[in-house]
Amino acid sequence: MLDFTVHLVALRITVSCVGFVGNTFLIFSIARTKLSRVKSFETFLLGLATANLGEIIIINVYDFLILQISADVDPWSCRLLKFLTVFGEICSILFTVLISVFRYQKLRDAGKRVNLPAYLDSVRSAWVVSGVCVTLSALLSLPVFVVDFQGSAENVTRNNGSCPPDFFRCSTSYCPVPNRVYKYTLLSACHLLPLIVVTVSGGLILAVLLSRRKTVTPVVGVSGSRQLAKRGRDPRLQRSTVAVLAAMGLFQVDWTLYLIFQLTFSAADSPLWAEVEFFISISYTSLSPYVYGIGSNLFTLNTFKKQ
Repeated sequence: MLDFTVHLVALRITVSCVGFVGNTFLIFSIARTKLSRVKSFETFLLGLATANLGEIIIINVYDFLILQISADVDPWSCRLLKFLTVFGEICSILFTVLISVFRYQKLRDAGKRVNLPAYLDSVRSAWVVSGVCVTLSALLSLPVFVVDFQGSAENVTRNNGSCPPDFFRCSTSYCPVPNRVYKYTLLSACHLLPLIVVTVSGGLILAVLLSRRKTVTPVVGVSGSRQLAKRGRDPRLQRSTVAVLAAMGLFQVDWTLYLIFQLTFSAADSPLWAEVEFFISISYTSLSPYVYGIGSNLFTLNTFKKQ
């Protein structure tokens, strides 16, 4: 049992370090090469990487204090840690939704628009929408400060720490009405709905890509056809779109599993729930920056050679 715990902690540290390096690298890449001429897509990536980085740091602090050393944390510090954890998680989810919607918007009717900008191409619009995501994340995280974390006497005896690892504090035998309302509101608005939007956007992006393959094909020896094929297919946009689709697939797998566990099992009654929740949350935040960075040519040595 001790060996299993040691290996689990080592795996946690490894995954967290991978995520920390990836998100820091992505932020630095955008700030170093794109800050003076930042585009909407880079703005959304910057917001996503910042949210991911904050979530990785806070979730590890929370895990170390509460689960590993069972530190005696005062109630307000406990609520603050939970607030920051949920805030980073919701921000990461909303920025993923923005990226998926923006990429579909860019692809939709691209042949008709040619070089005309889409609505979110405006950097000002991108910053405004990003601010809305941050504000909405903060508002949806605020109920953490008012929900009941004390639980019933039976539940309190199950947890020796002063800050329960079960976020919603709902077991099969005890779940206060405010906690239940907040739980299902958060799951619906911040997990299920974004999952539906990302899934639909991914399907629409695939439909656009498949329709382009059928309608736009290069013909050797005919200059007009060559120009049509080149105009219909931008290699950089296509590679970035594949990266977005891959990240969306990772997002769908992670948060589908999260919803299944939340709706099927009781976190208060399952001792392994904290471990499952950690790896579900951390896998997307740790792997997504590499997918986006490689697909968008941000993770290259030439990026850091540019002045």
